[in-house]
Amino acid sequence: MGFRRRNRDEPRVELTPMVDVVFLLLIFFMISTTFIETPGISVKLPEAGAQALPKEPEEIKVYLSREGGIYLQDQKVSLVEFRARLAEAGERAAGTTFLLLADREARHGKVVELMDAAQQAGFGKLAIATEAGSRQP
Repeated sequence: MGFRRRNRDEPRVELTPMVDVVFLLLIFFMISTTFIETPGISVKLPEAGAQALPKEPEEIKVYLSREGGIYLQDQKVSLVEFRARLAEAGERAAGTTFLLLADREARHGKVVELMDAAQQAGFGKLAIATEAGSRQP
């Protein structure tokens, strides 16, 4: 009597759906992650109850540390270099927002000096960055 042997397929685990799920999770976390743009200095912004303004398409970020260090974008510059770099903006300065991120313990005179330099360079819009504070009734 001849018995026929059945060929049994071994169970297989399909990896394609698992790879799809991993890629979807990767994309989700990449999109939902926020990136903070700060140079290597620690700046504690003052708190304010004002509304947040939308980010301008063209802006120049200036950081002022507690010790009085000036950082243009993410490069440390002296006050003379700072004024020269602002002057390079030329006619673009009128449409560019000057965003000042000054530490809450920075000297007021230094803040005013940076704002004055921006005004002399022709910047028409000035924004001072703050952290959202709790509103008290």
